[in-house]
Amino acid sequence: MVSSPEDRSGVIKDLVESVGGQIITFGYCFGDYDFVGVFEFPDNTTAASLVMTVANTGSITNAKITVLIPIADGFAAAQKARDMTYHAQGQ
Repeated sequence: MVSSPEDRSGVIKDLVESVGGQIITFGYCFGDYDFVGVFEFPDNTTAASLVMTVANTGSITNAKITVLIPIADGFAAAQKARDMTYHAQGQ
């Protein structure tokens, strides 16, 4: 990027929208990654496929996808977990 800077935001926007997604926000950042984006996709498979497609070109070498779960779904999961039992190995 330093030797030949290029604004790729239009290409990213076109790709995301071509699979039915939308960009909430994205930009450069400090930290473990150079870029962070918040996108909305029709489903998780579409999101994973898009990242695989871009990664397959070698354009990115390290990507992390974090799926956000709506608060109501997280609360429902906590309620279900309350009623589950699990015994760790050796217990």
